[in-house]
Amino acid sequence: MARQVKEDGQVLTRKRAKVREPGMWKVLLHNDDYTTQEFVVFLLKTVFRKAEPEATAIMLAVHRAGLGVAGVYTRDVAETRAERGRQLAEREGFPLLLTIERNDA
Repeated sequence: MARQVKEDGQVLTRKRAKVREPGMWKVLLHNDDYTTQEFVVFLLKTVFRKAEPEATAIMLAVHRAGLGVAGVYTRDVAETRAERGRQLAEREGFPLLLTIERNDA
C-alpha cells in the first residue's frame, strides 16, 4: 500500500491495483485434405514468422495429428494472426481452418 502523511499527521493509504499478466491464447491449425503442405509452411513463415525448419515441423505435426499449434500469443495478437491466416488461405483458394483457444498450460 502507498502511504501519504498529511500535515495534520493523518496517514492516508491507497491500495495499489494488482497487475496480472495477460492471458495467453494458442492459434491452432486444423488439417484438411485440400490445403497444400507448401502453403501451410508459407503461411507459418509469413504470418507466424517461423523459420523454415520450425514451419516444416509444425506443418508435419498438423498433418500427422490433425491439429497443431502455430503459436501462443496474447488474445489480440492471436485473433489478428488467425484472421490474417484465414484471409490468406481464402485468397489462395484453400479451406484452411485456424482457430484460437485459451492456453491453460
